[in-house]
Amino acid sequence: QVQLVESGGGLVQAGGSLRLSCAASGSIFSINIMGWYRQAPGKQRELVAGISTGGSTNYVDSVKGRFTISRDNAKNTVFLQMNSLKPEDTAVYYCNANLRLTDWGPSYSYWGQGTQVTVSS
Repeated sequence: QVQLVESGGGLVQAGGSLRLSCAASGSIFSINIMGWYRQAPGKQRELVAGISTGGSTNYVDSVKGRFTISRDNAKNTVFLQMNSLKPEDTAVYYCNANLRLTDWGPSYSYWGQGTQVTVSS
């Protein structure tokens, strides 16, 4: 049973910072890309940031220079450091991992339960 457990969300003032974390556990053979998505009420879910096993990163334009994604491969954990937060960053943030359960098995996407981030003006 694969589980992705998120933490670090909360309420902050504009200009403040939060650090999200997501730990994957279970019978995992390997993890390729890990990332963070977010969804605000009435809006489509969007990819915020992704990171490969080797450390290559990708960000949506609206968070470049403010957010930093990183991972600890030994602990199967991904982080999202969010600085200079804006009210428009308010959303539920979801962790995602693309992984294999066996050596030659297929890859699947797994999701965390989501953590609320609220930025007040």
